[in-house]
Amino acid sequence: MNRLAALAVAALVLMAPVSSALATVVAAPPLYKNCTNLNKKYPHGLGKLGARDHTSGTPVTNFKRSTRLYKLAMSYNRGLDRDKDGIACEKA
Repeated sequence: MNRLAALAVAALVLMAPVSSALATVVAAPPLYKNCTNLNKKYPHGLGKLGARDHTSGTPVTNFKRSTRLYKLAMSYNRGLDRDKDGIACEKA
């Protein structure tokens, strides 16, 4: 019985870091939760290098250009780039 209890405690100790790591991976940072939060840091949006705004009006050209940051944002929330033009949360 003592051996079984020790084995159970060891299993809990070994699983604790794994379960806390999974919890941090699932939760998106507040920055990528929605466009309001993203626009606080990047007022005109966040886009890939070479991206062009698809709009019928005046296109946004002064967004932050970073393919790495754009891919990171899309990995947390695909809805940030609704028109699929490579620019998330573009705003004039």
